[in-house]
Formats: sequence, C-alpha cells, structure tokens
Amino acid sequence: MRIQPVGALLVAAARAVAIEIDVNSSESITHAAFIFSHGMMSYYNGNVSGETPGLFVSPYYWWEAGAAWDTLLGYWFITGDTTYNDQVKSSLLFQTGTSYDFVPANQSTTEGNDDQAFWLFAALTACERNFSNPSSDHPQWLALAQNAFDSMAYRWDTAHCGGGLRWQIFQWNHGYTYKNTISNAGLFLGAARLARYTSNDSYVEWAEKTWDWVVGLGYLNETNYFVYDGADISTNCTEIDYLQWSYNAAIFLAGSAYLYNYTQEEIWYNRTWNLLNSIYVFFQSDTSIMYEVACETVSLCNTDEQSFKAYLARYMGLTAVLVPDTNDIIMNYLISTVAGIEQSCVGGTDNVTCGTTWLNEGWDNTWGLGQEMSALEVVQNLLITTVDPPYTASSGGSSNGISNDTDTSTTSKITTADKAGAGVVTSVVLLGIIVNSWWLVA
Repeated sequence: MRIQPVGALLVAAARAVAIEIDVNSSESITHAAFIFSHGMMSYYNGNVSGETPGLFVSPYYWWEAGAAWDTLLGYWFITGDTTYNDQVKSSLLFQTGTSYDFVPANQSTTEGNDDQAFWLFAALTACERNFSNPSSDHPQWLALAQNAFDSMAYRWDTAHCGGGLRWQIFQWNHGYTYKNTISNAGLFLGAARLARYTSNDSYVEWAEKTWDWVVGLGYLNETNYFVYDGADISTNCTEIDYLQWSYNAAIFLAGSAYLYNYTQEEIWYNRTWNLLNSIYVFFQSDTSIMYEVACETVSLCNTDEQSFKAYLARYMGLTAVLVPDTNDIIMNYLISTVAGIEQSCVGGTDNVTCGTTWLNEGWDNTWGLGQEMSALEVVQNLLITTVDPPYTASSGGSSNGISNDTDTSTTSKITTADKAGAGVVTSVVLLGIIVNSWWLVA
C-alpha cells in the first residue's frame, strides 16, 4: 500500500489546522492526543484481508508494533478514548505464539530479546491498567508477561562476559554475538514491574542481578549515570559502544522507579534520581526540547530510532507517578517539549503531521509511525498524574494468570502466588521455539 503522511481520518479530525496545545487544559491535551493517535493508526493495515493482525506496514518491524499497542493502552487509560481497544486486544493476543510468550511463528526465526521485551511491556501495561481480560480460553495478561519474562531469563548467558542477554535469540541472526543494553534493560524493567505487580521478590533478585551485570561491565556508568549501547562477546564485552540512546536511559529510569515504589529502599530512590539527572543529554540545552542526541541533529535517525523519544516520554511519565517528587522536573521537560511539537508537527497535507525533530520551527519533511507515537507519548503523559497509578494484583489489577481451562500442555500455569517466580522456565517454552524453527536447521 502507498504510505502518506497521516490518513483521511486525521485530516477530518484536525480540520487542516496546525496543532495548538494548552498544557493547562485537559481538553486541549486530549484533543492533541486524539490527533496523534489517528496519525499512528494510519500506518496500520493488520485488519486488512491478507495482512497480519498486530503488525504495522513496512518498514515497521514487529517490535515497534508491540511498542505502539503499549502506547495506545496508555492513550486509552489516560484519555478514556476506547476507539482502539478492540484492535489492541486482538493484536496482542494474535501475536502471543504457541507457547504464549510472544514468540509467534511469524517472528520466531528473526526475533531478538529486545523485540520480545516490548511485547512483554505491553502485556504488563494491560495488567497494570486493568485492561479488558482475554476470554477464559486464552492466556491472561499476567501469564503472557511471566512466560515472556521467563523465556528471556532462561537465555541469561554466563558463558560470555559473565552473564547478560545477547541481542539476538537465534545464532543465525546478525548481532547474535552482541550483548546490547536494551535487551538487558528489557529484562530489568520486566522484573521490576512483575515484582511490583505480583509482590514476588524473586523478580527483585532478577532486577538486582541485571543491574549489577550492566554496571559491572560499564554499560551503565554509576559516576555520571550515562547508559551506553553495548559490546561484543569477541572482546569479552570490554570494547563498549558509547552511543547513548534515550530508550536505554528511560527504561532503567522507570525500572528503578518501579523498584523504589515497591521496595521503598533508598538505593532505588537514589538510582531513580541519578538517572533522571542524567537524561538532560536528551534535551536541548537552551529550550529543554527532547531530541535523540545520537542521530537527530545530523538527520541520521533510522526507522527504529525515530520512535525512541516515545519511550523516553512514556517512562518519564511513569516515573513521575511512582516517585512523586520527580514530578516537577519531569513535567517541566514534557511541557518544554510540547512547544517543539507545536512548531514542528505542521507537515503533510493536513498540517498536523509530525517530523523526526522538534528542535526547529517547521516540519522536517519526514513522517512515520515513530514520529506520531513520540508526539502522542509526550502529550498524553502531561495528564498521567490525573489518573490512577499502575495497579498491582492487590490494588485493583484483575489479571491473575491462566485459567484452569487452558491447555497446560502448551503453557505453564503462573499466578501471582507462584513461588517459582522468574527463574522458572518450563520445557514448553523451549519446545515452542524448537517447533517454530526446526526446518531452518534440519
């Protein structure tokens, strides 16, 4: 299909005028979020005959689809708009895979650990926001999240670099020898969120283990709290790529906030603040407008990187809720960034299409899913403190695991009382991977 900046629905919604956002008006913020949500969904064709449910159009990879559904879960909970809820639910369930761990057949030979993490995050958001539960003959959000986490934790590799996750799951994929920060950040945040939701401290142990490994290698510098990209096992992970990507810092920030909120331990409070103080590198010094420092000013952000600001905004918002005394500095950053969005999201035939950079007045003549998602996350998180904080199993969350009617031959039964916790991976997880990929190695 032909991709155009935003779709007909957005044109109608925007009435061909540039976006003006009153940061003191929930109505104005919600209207802007509505426009950007329509912009996002103009890149979705998974509901068209012959296309794959849950996936967005090329060139958007599977992982970014999971991230997009996560954004729309936040959009629904913060604004109350249920427009996309049925699509979100059907997409998440279609992509669960036969082992119910987000390793679906359509991705099982190309999927990376970081890719799986973003679908794990979406399932966790469904838990924490008390999203409509699947029918009893499907795995529940909590079970999906725990299965995905367990399958990732199983791949912890002590044979190289003393631990950690590789970038890729399968050895035939480029990047298999690279241990990147984002995969391990995904494990860290997954553990932190599961710990808080389930009150199972074995997840805290996994979070601590991952933090210690990342810090021990220097991927996260505990002097300045900068977070770097990763390193290859060929050098025993000693030759670090020092590029800083906003989503790495954001995910460690949120994970620390979740852990402080759950444990009330001072060490996680201090780490949250240290990480928050370090993210100034992703905001222009004179305007405090958010940008992707490693690629944006030189116009080299690729399709993936064009979405990274979305996760920075999302996890800053959650941090403001979980550690309330961070709220002022976080909201100041988001409000400053709205000014950039107003001056830059003026492109396309509808005059509301967002570009990659918000630093300069005027549209930069780029468009896409990542650009719309980033603008949406910034805007909707202006309202995040006006809604309930993420629920837990004991504070309103209703996702309690897999029902008794579920076929236990294809999935593990996991509940909030499961003492096996994060370290347990049943053989069916491995079986699912083998079944999905046997033909490649036969």
